Amino acid sequence: MFERFTEAARAVVKDAVVHAERERAERVDEGHLLLALLERRGTRGAFVLDALGLADEGRRAEIGRAVGGARRRAGLSRADTEALAGLGIDVDEIVARVEEVHGVGALAGGRRVGGRRAFSRDAKKVLEGALRVALAHGDRAIGDEHLLLALVSRGGSFSEVLGGYGVDAAGVERVLYGGEGRAAG
Repeated sequence: MFERFTEAARAVVKDAVVHAERERAERVDEGHLLLALLERRGTRGAFVLDALGLADEGRRAEIGRAVGGARRRAGLSRADTEALAGLGIDVDEIVARVEEVHGVGALAGGRRVGGRRAFSRDAKKVLEGALRVALAHGDRAIGDEHLLLALVSRGGSFSEVLGGYGVDAAGVERVLYGGEGRAAG
C-alpha cells in the first residue's frame, strides 16, 4: 500500500515516526499522524486544514498541545472520560497520581529509546482508511488529504481534538470534494 502514497503522505508517515521517536513512544499512534499532518505546508491536506480555519500557526500549536493532553490521558476520548466520571472515576486525578509516581507522560507510553517503531492498531486503521477513502473517490494515489479524512472519520480522542477546532469529516469532505460529502472509511 505504501507504494501508492504520494510524497506528501509518505512525509506524514515518516514525520509521525519522528514524533514517536522524539517522545520515546513504544508505537506510532494516531496522535503522531495528526502532529505530522499539522506540520505540512503546500499539500492538499494542508490546504484543507487552512480552509477549515487552521492556517494560523498558533492554532496549530494549540492543537499540538491538545494532542499531548489526550495522550497524557492514554488516548481516552471525552466520551470515555465522561463515562468514567459517571462511575465516580476522575481521570484527571488518576493521571495526576500516576504522573506523580512515574513522571509526566507515564500513561502516554514514552520510555522506548532505540529501535524501529511499529504502528499502533489504530494508526494502522487510519492508514487502511486512507486507502479506502482514496478508492471511494476514485483517486489513484493516497495523499495526506486521505490520511486527514481517515483520521477525522475514525472518531476517538485525536479526532475529537480536531473537532474542537471545527475540523470534522463532513468539513474535510466538503473542502476536498464539494457538496455534503459521504461517509469515509
